Amino acid sequence: MQEIPARPREGDPTIEDVAAAAGVSIRTVSRVLNKSPKVNAETRARIEAAIAALNFRPSARARALAMRRSFLIGLIHNDRNALVLDSIQRGVVALTAPRGYEVIVHPTPLEAEAAIRDVLGFVERSRVDGLVILPPVSGVPGLAEALAEAQVPVAALSAVPIAGFADVIVSEERAAGAQVARHLLDLGHRRLGIVNGPADTASAMERRAGFIEEAMRGGASVAEAPGDYDFASGVAGAEQLLAQANRPTGIFAANDIMAAGVLKAAATRGIAVPAGLSVVGFDGSLVTRMLSPALTSVLRPFGDMAAAAAERLIARIEGGEAPQPFDVELRVVAAESTGPAPDF
Repeated sequence: MQEIPARPREGDPTIEDVAAAAGVSIRTVSRVLNKSPKVNAETRARIEAAIAALNFRPSARARALAMRRSFLIGLIHNDRNALVLDSIQRGVVALTAPRGYEVIVHPTPLEAEAAIRDVLGFVERSRVDGLVILPPVSGVPGLAEALAEAQVPVAALSAVPIAGFADVIVSEERAAGAQVARHLLDLGHRRLGIVNGPADTASAMERRAGFIEEAMRGGASVAEAPGDYDFASGVAGAEQLLAQANRPTGIFAANDIMAAGVLKAAATRGIAVPAGLSVVGFDGSLVTRMLSPALTSVLRPFGDMAAAAAERLIARIEGGEAPQPFDVELRVVAAESTGPAPDF
């Protein structure tokens, strides 16, 4: 291929300069910039060489105006867990940034009418091209229908299938809850406890249902305590469970932050983990490796799930071919906080 020499000029190079250097039309350069498949390999290579030689950087504003798009994607959430949210943001950005999209993170309330009003208002103000919606917001009644009526492209994450969203990445959290129970049963535990998540969220309900069903199937008893996915509720839930005369020997906290609270409550009571108590969390977040003992937890691949949702959203925005189905694998990763049931 003939090398295209860079030429000095006043100011930044334009798309017209690239077209002239490559010997093609401006429209053909635009197609390459927008990753259109309607350009043959030889022409594409020539244009890419011209772009590199001229050090051309397309104007995001001009590109957006030309295509009548903002190249903005909204990430909608109601998640107080910074570790989880960080992993999700990184997964979305890793997929969107190379394709020229920026991400705007927007927290929203969970009450149905307020959430719908807030999300629709955000879309109107920000002019985003589409939304990635995280649980529990994705499960807000009426939100999917409102966004469909407003013709807003959406990809959602959820613990259960959601009618109304065309693209949903579903993590089978009931089955994961069952895996936790099976892990503890295999270690010989028959007195189990669970610190639940918020009672009105699908993720908490699914984790609880799977855990209890498998525990009962295995002949174990299960004591329950309420929780709210935060550290304080993990401590309080553990205190409630550990105060029982015939206390559990294995406790499942429905997320890693609450599991950290369980470990603190056990330490306060002088209960050794795992010799006197086994503890399991859920999420597989960074906190599992920061705790001592290191926390056994269900690994949830946030980044991969978020990237898969973003990929589906961009395909819908751009009218491209739908990506291959994405199977979410949730699995218990055993660490230092679980061991054989104690003899008492």
